[in-house]
Amino acid sequence: MKFPLIRRLIAEFIGTAFLLTAVVGSGIMGERLSSGNVAIALLANSIATGAALGVLILIFGPISGAHFNPVVTIMNGISGGLPRGDVAAYCLAQVAGAAVGTINAHLMFSLPAVTLSTHARTGAAQFYSEVVATFGLIAVIILCSRLRPAGIPMAVGAYIAGAYWFTSSTSFANPAVTVARCITDTFAGIRPRDVPGFVLAQVLGTAAALLVFRWLLPSRINAESDASQ
Repeated sequence: MKFPLIRRLIAEFIGTAFLLTAVVGSGIMGERLSSGNVAIALLANSIATGAALGVLILIFGPISGAHFNPVVTIMNGISGGLPRGDVAAYCLAQVAGAAVGTINAHLMFSLPAVTLSTHARTGAAQFYSEVVATFGLIAVIILCSRLRPAGIPMAVGAYIAGAYWFTSSTSFANPAVTVARCITDTFAGIRPRDVPGFVLAQVLGTAAALLVFRWLLPSRINAESDASQ
């Protein structure tokens, strides 16, 4: 069933808002309960984020495709999984939802609605980590869409949870998430000045994955992240 654009945009907005609520909220909770143990805080953050993302893809996939990520939306537009005229609207809904989700997490923990982050995330290693993290995410989506579509929710959630641990950047892999995390001065935050570098790395990772997997799967790639297929 093809849903009207407005319903798909609302699904993307709500799904991305809940994703950021999970990312930021679990970071706050993990940091508060871990008594300064960063490893335990990261473990809590990664498990909550991966689990929430898998569920959100499962429930919103049949409505909007459950992208929750501008680079996934752009990939779908390039590959024909989403009308190109819908791409900009999807991206705006995702960024708006991400900001609202961050504010939502703050309010649940009695924090100011918006506080610019002072958490430095910079340097060549973190830039490269974001290229790798995003390349891997796009690879999971493309390959599962073609070969194991029913496994997309579990695979994407598990990949993101794992990538928290094997990348020095903790795997943002999402421009909307990156932008929203600059307005939280909590465990999940990123300084505003570091956002452009992360977003550029995510775009490069997406472009590299598209090139590689167009070659690896020479037939037409259906790169949709629609969990209903």
